[in-house]
Amino acid sequence: MKDREYQVLDAISKDSTVTQANLATSLEMAVGSVNWYIKRLISRGYLKASRMDRTRLQYNLTPEGMTALTKRAAQYMILSLQVYRQLRESSKNLIKELQRREIHQVFLDGKNEFMDIFQLSCIEAGIGLEATATAWVVKNNGADYILEHVKEQLD
Repeated sequence: MKDREYQVLDAISKDSTVTQANLATSLEMAVGSVNWYIKRLISRGYLKASRMDRTRLQYNLTPEGMTALTKRAAQYMILSLQVYRQLRESSKNLIKELQRREIHQVFLDGKNEFMDIFQLSCIEAGIGLEATATAWVVKNNGADYILEHVKEQLD
């Protein structure tokens, strides 16, 4: 299932009386695209449409649609946990390096979920967190953490 199909299916699962115009606005796509995705989801057996009145349709997820939605959510959770485990392992490795080098305080460069994971690792290991970069700075470059000395950054 493509991302946009999933987004449409997910939005409909939250409000079966949503209009195509509202879906288009909330998902930031053209109404024609929403219509195309809905037709595709109906043809694949994920949605059923029924008339609410003369001009309005109601969309209902079929059991197959609910299964597809749940499967996609489960895949997302599995991937998220894999990324978390990888970052957690990387943070523990850098913490060991900090301890080996007897570095007791660092500055965390960045405010995002990746740095939150490293911050928790520091707290667990008793590594202090500085408010400003005075000696050692930890950065994130995707799946890994990097330790830099402030003097090296100025050079």
